[in-house]
Amino acid sequence: MSPLALIGGLASGGIAGLSLPQLLIALVGMLVVLIVGRIVLKIAWRLVTIGVVVVGALLILVQFGLL
Repeated sequence: MSPLALIGGLASGGIAGLSLPQLLIALVGMLVVLIVGRIVLKIAWRLVTIGVVVVGALLILVQFGLL
């Protein structure tokens, strides 16, 4: 399908029954979900890293009998 036919189909609402404003709203919604997801995953990775360091430090202390 050529790009012009695709744009024409979107403008007339022929592709999946979506109009251009609905498509824009859907894409903006997806963008918001992706941005929020990246922020949440960044925080989650930091928490996992901190947890690994703490558990590793406790394991070393237990191995040397200091805890």
